[in-house]
Amino acid sequence: MLRRTFAAVLTGAALSISVLSAPSAGAAEIMATTLTYDDSQAAEFKEAVAAGVNVWNTNVTNVRIVKATPGQRVNIRVIADNGWPRATLGPVRPGGTVTVWMGRQAVQQGYHTPRIASHELGHSLGLPDVKPGPCSSLMSGSTGGVSCTSVNPNAQEKARVQQLYAGTAVQSADAGKVLAEIG
Repeated sequence: MLRRTFAAVLTGAALSISVLSAPSAGAAEIMATTLTYDDSQAAEFKEAVAAGVNVWNTNVTNVRIVKATPGQRVNIRVIADNGWPRATLGPVRPGGTVTVWMGRQAVQQGYHTPRIASHELGHSLGLPDVKPGPCSSLMSGSTGGVSCTSVNPNAQEKARVQQLYAGTAVQSADAGKVLAEIG
């Protein structure tokens, strides 16, 4: 009898310990890295850039992109120009700065402006081009074709950004290079 009582107490204690150490459903959320962007030089691309920011904010949780307020440090600077779209390869970190050039040349050739913005922001978050690639790959860029209007990253692209901003990522040796789309 004493052995059964002692065994029951030990079993109950073990269950209590496992319940106490298990994460609860209401456990604190993982803090996302917050990056700021400035579209004051984005000209006619401001709406497309906002759409691209929304794409990333709704598809990943480890990083948030927010519009910079006056006087706030900017991590992603967006500039409209007459060339081909391009961006500095990240992953950009708080305290760092990258540039996205929203080139009018691709728009004049018929490429989807929100896709361009999402793609170039993907570079800022650390994703290289995937060429050639299908329309279902955001980072396929121009090889997705002029008719491609898909703005969302695929599962692999989302997972890579999640990994890069998980807090333990090592910065890529290629970070800081400018990646240019060639039509």
